Amino acid sequence: MNETIDILAFGAHADDVEIGMGGTLAKYAQMGKKIMICDLTKAEMSSNGTVERRIEEANQAAKILGVERMSLNLPDRGLYMKEEYIQEIITVIRTYKPTLVFAPYTVDRHPDHGNASRLVEEAVFSAGVRKYMENVGLGAHRVQNVYFYMINGFHKPDFVMDISAFMQTKIDSLKAYESQFVKSDATVDTPLVNGYIETVEARERMFGKEVGVTYAEGFMSKKPLLINVDLLGE
Repeated sequence: MNETIDILAFGAHADDVEIGMGGTLAKYAQMGKKIMICDLTKAEMSSNGTVERRIEEANQAAKILGVERMSLNLPDRGLYMKEEYIQEIITVIRTYKPTLVFAPYTVDRHPDHGNASRLVEEAVFSAGVRKYMENVGLGAHRVQNVYFYMINGFHKPDFVMDISAFMQTKIDSLKAYESQFVKSDATVDTPLVNGYIETVEARERMFGKEVGVTYAEGFMSKKPLLINVDLLGE
């Protein structure tokens, strides 16, 4: 996929994007939008599963959602604010020229998620600076908006997306990560293998209840949202 895309969703690890906004991506994919997930690391520090198995699971999850996927090779548990990491993310942004970028919300129990958020935000800004990395041969690209999805957190969102018709697709994409979410005799005990998918489902149900739908995913925005609908519904 070497063309302009509609949505570029970054995660620190494979499964981050599915946890936070799998339903939203499935919804837009069904609408025919071009979508790419970019995992910043190969999740080589995962307590369960090998890198090879996680790649297979990630590709299967992307297929379920109806999106494309790629991954960088930044270090798992080493996503620090380094210029070379920012430049790798800039290269992805300038190559695919997304309209919207999504990243993990900064506040999360896993430091990699917050660090990924900051790296992506830095990259989005610099990707639009014409003279930055101008010798690489990729022209500057200004992203229209950056939004942030929740992974482990339960925060008050700035807006939500109705995913009632796509919640099962989201769950199916998470179940593709059997090494992460299914407990077995060989599994290391982590928060992910103790009802984590059910917890995510409960969160999306709660967000949905707040706006009168069955399920919704919550997002953060650093910019005000322009609403082009009649608030009275007339």
